[in-house]
Amino acid sequence: MEAETGQKKLDRDQERALGELSAALAQTDDPLLIREFLHSILTEYEVREVATRWALVRLIEVGMSQRSISRELGLSLCKITRGSRELKKRNSAFRRMVEAYKGLRARSLDVSA
Repeated sequence: MEAETGQKKLDRDQERALGELSAALAQTDDPLLIREFLHSILTEYEVREVATRWALVRLIEVGMSQRSISRELGLSLCKITRGSRELKKRNSAFRRMVEAYKGLRARSLDVSA
């Protein structure tokens, strides 16, 4: 992964901290709390990057062309291709999060109907 992304792997303490953070996020069902937390722990640039990456995943998932996504979000085709590859992987975290979001939306639509 290091060679593929150009980023260094997390060390043991960072992996532990990321696991703790993931567990804490998984324990809350309060989207507003998570949103506020993300705004407080990340810089504005990082918040925009995360939001753009989620938008990228959602647009790929609904079938928008990579060139259209590039124009819409101002992203390189290389970054979009990476997201597309992740969504195509059989049990990717990208795919599972999109499916979780779709399930959440379906449940909220059922409640409001």
